[in-house]
Amino acid sequence: MSMSKLRLGILASGSGSNLQAIIDSIKCGNLPCEIAVVVSDKPDAYALKRAELHGIKTEAVQSKTFQDREAFDAELVRILKDHNVELVVLAGFMRVVTRILINTFPMRIMNIHPALLPSFPGLHVQKKAIEYGAKFSGCTVHFVDEGVDTGPIIIQAVVPVYDNDTEETLSARVLKEEHRIYPYAIKLFAEGRLEVTGRRVIVKDHTKVEGTLDNPPQF
Repeated sequence: MSMSKLRLGILASGSGSNLQAIIDSIKCGNLPCEIAVVVSDKPDAYALKRAELHGIKTEAVQSKTFQDREAFDAELVRILKDHNVELVVLAGFMRVVTRILINTFPMRIMNIHPALLPSFPGLHVQKKAIEYGAKFSGCTVHFVDEGVDTGPIIIQAVVPVYDNDTEETLSARVLKEEHRIYPYAIKLFAEGRLEVTGRRVIVKDHTKVEGTLDNPPQF
């Protein structure tokens, strides 16, 4: 694995805003990686257009042309291997991957989830957080295992939930944090600073967080 140019394979289904954050981080010299290929299960996904605008190779693979999820993932594995991908990055990839992909890239698949796992896995998580009365939400980058949003946690960012928040306003604040922490999680991997021990991801040489957060704050 090259420390200077880790080869990424990005899987995306939608607009690709996290993909854009990764591209921007690479271009400004903050992320020692190169994107080898962007793959989408949606041929019209704007993520593919973003990649093409930056000269990145793309592939569109539609699940309906395959017999089952395993066959689909086998095709993803073929594409990723053909492009010598070292780390697979799920950036709004709206499919649950199977052991075919996971076993090929063990602890080398990352995902970002718009909630503070293990709270609120799955979909519509900001709506769930507001309805539950949570005072904080946020996002989580984690390694992918065979569960849904259950893999070892790498990094999390926290945002307060305000009394007048809607699903849309809270999601927008969380997305901003996603764009900040996802490239950083990839950078930690590229620098060899992540060590997985059971469910824990140990980050080497990092600064401890001091202080606490209250919402609403105490005066």
